[in-house]
Amino acid sequence: MLNTCIKCKKYSVDKQISEDGEFAICPFCGHKQQIKRMPLFIISGPSGAGKSTTSSQLFLKEKDYIVLDSDILWSDEFNEPETNYIRFRELWLRLCKNISQIGKPVVLCGCAVPEQFENCIERRYFSDIYYLAVVCEDDVLEKRLREHRNIKDEAYIKDCVSFNRWLKANADNISPKMQLLDNSRLTIEEAAKLAEEWIYKYI
Repeated sequence: MLNTCIKCKKYSVDKQISEDGEFAICPFCGHKQQIKRMPLFIISGPSGAGKSTTSSQLFLKEKDYIVLDSDILWSDEFNEPETNYIRFRELWLRLCKNISQIGKPVVLCGCAVPEQFENCIERRYFSDIYYLAVVCEDDVLEKRLREHRNIKDEAYIKDCVSFNRWLKANADNISPKMQLLDNSRLTIEEAAKLAEEWIYKYI
């Protein structure tokens, strides 16, 4: 709804945000629409590391934030690695900005890296985006994929391990930085507690 001007009724994604962050300004008629510019929290990580399990626990605890899983909107039409999946990221930012108008930030779980969100037009509607990468030791990740999820595809396992290694090596060197959560030896409750402590640092 925020992309349609309530005065001239024209649609625009790239509205200017006022310096105080309280208004989205229509590029067609100049109308200032009041907005709540909330932070957004992204929980990422390779398959098998525990990001979805951790987010599921947060979902049960949520009261000051709203937890969503990006997989619920995934379809093959968004499988565009050549664009860095920008249509899918824009879609989710658009949804999250509208949900956050109730005054609560969104915690979004999904396999992603900061540049995929930071380069989006819809990024301007958030005060900050914070990134948490759930990772684990390589052998632990492989065991979970093979034994707990019964994955047989060796190429898929290799890709997951590669992403896991990339996150651990680069989380502190990219912009914005990603906070690492090593889930190798944690219980579900312990991982969720650490993730929630991370969220409450910024809300």
